[in-house]
Amino acid sequence: TTAPMADTPDAPAAAPASTTEEEKPKNKKYRRDKPWDDPSIDHWKIEPFKQEDNAAGGLAEESSFATLFPKYREQYLREIWPNVTSVLKPHGIACTLDLIEGSMSVKTTRKTYDPYIIIKARDLIKLLSRGVPFTQAVKILQDDMWAEIIKVGNFGCSKETFIKRRQRLIGPEGATLKAIELLTGCYMLVQGKTVSCMGPLKGLKQLRIIIIDCMHNIHPVYNIKTLMIKRELAKDPAMANESWDRFIPKFKKKNVNLKKKKKTKKEKKIYTPFPPPQQPSLVDKQLESGEYFLSEQERKQKVDDEKMRSVKEAASRSAAARAQSYKAPAETLGKAKAQDESLTQLKERIIAREKNLRTRPASEAPVKAEEFMLQPKRRKTSTAAPRKGGSS
Repeated sequence: TTAPMADTPDAPAAAPASTTEEEKPKNKKYRRDKPWDDPSIDHWKIEPFKQEDNAAGGLAEESSFATLFPKYREQYLREIWPNVTSVLKPHGIACTLDLIEGSMSVKTTRKTYDPYIIIKARDLIKLLSRGVPFTQAVKILQDDMWAEIIKVGNFGCSKETFIKRRQRLIGPEGATLKAIELLTGCYMLVQGKTVSCMGPLKGLKQLRIIIIDCMHNIHPVYNIKTLMIKRELAKDPAMANESWDRFIPKFKKKNVNLKKKKKTKKEKKIYTPFPPPQQPSLVDKQLESGEYFLSEQERKQKVDDEKMRSVKEAASRSAAARAQSYKAPAETLGKAKAQDESLTQLKERIIAREKNLRTRPASEAPVKAEEFMLQPKRRKTSTAAPRKGGSS
């Protein structure tokens, strides 16, 4: 007989495989975890390009860019050019200032290790030529800064309209310019027929839209208001996955043309299955007028006669127009009308007096002839007072 076994505690049951393994989508079922699958890593961060990153050393070919600058920038560029040289020297970029031709140039050297720094140096001399101060233009050498020069002088408007719309970008005492810079995070300089912009890519896109809309007669205030609303909505995490269209205002143009074009109603043509009649050709017209049988000299003579006839008609019309200017104007009949009115009134008075004479009794005083005559108006004479001390 076997001894009874001692009571042992029950072992925990094995967990099912589905609970231990995380459920993965089918397209990532066999994907292994990578070392960079870490939420603490910022994949959008732009790492600075160092000399160790270019294992090959220098560049294979030499690249160079040049740009012209206006005469009024010559003195300023001559003063700050040593600073430009000292800033570009650590990157291995050589720069030259040609005061005779009025140009600036940059080129790569054997010490250049960053292949994109020549593009940054090109943007630097472009910004300097367009009036951007050196302290601001040197920021373009940073990796997170980009530059764009927008031409605003080719939008097809008059000079007065262009100046008015360009002034809208600046605003009263630079208020509009400051608001745009704060909302987009970019630097903007309005100079001549160009607008120089510096900043991140996202801000440059917004700034370009504002500038182009302003030159198309859309005031920057509308775009500024839209950017302010978008900034407030971006702060709310609940609005991250929702559409913002219902919050963004939609502005309509109010300067509608007052004169509306009259719509001309097209008369509907009656449908006929037959084609239109054939138009007479040039030979048919010549046969009909008899010109076909004329010689070349006679045809030429006929054309010349028609030209002379048209010239004579035009000369007669112009002579009539000139003669019209020498024609005496019609006389004004203001005084004549007044005289006619006075005569008619006199006639009516005489007729009325004749009627009164017929009906008047004989006992009354006789009528004088002076009563029927127009007498001139007498001037009023002022009676002067007698002088003191005068002879009596």
